[in-house]
Amino acid sequence: MSSRLKNITGTFDILPAGASREGVHAQGAAEWRYIEHRIRSIFERFQFEEIRTPILEPTELIARGIGQLTDIVSKEMFAFEREDTQYVLRPELTAPVMRAYLQHRMDQLGGAQKLFYIGPCFRAERPQKGRYRQFHQFGAEVIGVEAPMADAETIAVMMAIYHDFGVTNQRLRINSLGDAASRPRYRDALRAYFEPFKADLTETSLARLDKNPMRILDTKNEKERRLLDGAPRLVDFIDSESQEHYEAVKAYLADAGVAYIEDPFLVRGLDYYTRTAFELESDELGAQSALAGGGRYDLLAREIGEEVGVPAVGFAAGIERLFLAIEALGHAFPERSHPDVALVALGEAAGRWAFIQALALRASGLAVSVDLQGRSMKAQMRDANRSGARYVVIVGDTELAQRAAPVKHMATGNQESVAIDALAPYLTSHAPQGA
Repeated sequence: MSSRLKNITGTFDILPAGASREGVHAQGAAEWRYIEHRIRSIFERFQFEEIRTPILEPTELIARGIGQLTDIVSKEMFAFEREDTQYVLRPELTAPVMRAYLQHRMDQLGGAQKLFYIGPCFRAERPQKGRYRQFHQFGAEVIGVEAPMADAETIAVMMAIYHDFGVTNQRLRINSLGDAASRPRYRDALRAYFEPFKADLTETSLARLDKNPMRILDTKNEKERRLLDGAPRLVDFIDSESQEHYEAVKAYLADAGVAYIEDPFLVRGLDYYTRTAFELESDELGAQSALAGGGRYDLLAREIGEEVGVPAVGFAAGIERLFLAIEALGHAFPERSHPDVALVALGEAAGRWAFIQALALRASGLAVSVDLQGRSMKAQMRDANRSGARYVVIVGDTELAQRAAPVKHMATGNQESVAIDALAPYLTSHAPQGA
């Protein structure tokens, strides 16, 4: 006896009506469409345009773009080789979007390219609440503009999305990482600071001390967090132009009424970030509190092989985490869509008629359900009730002979006879299409 195959751990099916996953209700496809539609609406209000990149990307793009020493590249990529070509399932979308911008010479379109995306990403990490091996990101990139207003605009559209869902119990943390020369100086200062405390560092932090000591600032270990009190501050190492840029970003945020907390230890985990860095957090998510994060990444184009740098700023967020945040607030999702009309057919001739009539009614804009199995009237009426159909049309041999059928309004129970030839105009005038 063969065992039934299941989805891979850390991935999940999005079913029409949702399902139970790991003891928790998983949202259905209608809820996903609702979330994605509202996200798109906000982006379009800010005049961002959608971009869709392949799920498969060259391994070199991700390794060079994100950084060889990051956990994503060293531990978490789904990578494979086929006929001397190395591929990776994209673990994030910023590097792919920049690749597309450069490949298609989008700089020649003129002005800032304001792009947004929604799509799946993949990381080989241990699954936990709100973190999966296949997860879904939405985000935005403003490419071709180095002015601080672009940073503020990126933060503003991110905040607008969460506010639209009623997620206002969050914190925006910001910092400046300085220019390309600032980071090496700061890394050296951190190494010198942590060197005497090696015995107090975890194994993970010891590895980071050699490769990328800035990642130690992300530690959740309480003993290491206390060590940070005396650690050097990045703000003391950044150049004057970056400082001016940072002050301008803060001024724009203040003008927009966006509250923020300056965090001198906020660093982004990817190597391509410069200047502005930010994260949005919510206590509704528990220990994994991050809702979204991003910053400026003027170094990325050079990292992936471009001779000239390209100014850019963006953010990325997880849809699964957005679900957790809005459900914690008791957000009510719209009901699943219901058919306008259910056709109940009794007998072979009526079944053939119902099949053709359903096509005609659908062509007129109505959502129509029809039985495909030739079941009993009781079974068909049970399905019509379960589906929430507004109207039910019952047709058998008698109705076909008399060229008239009873039409029942399910909400009121009222029923009237309508000529079969007049069903389409009657139903289209009475049933709000797509209700």
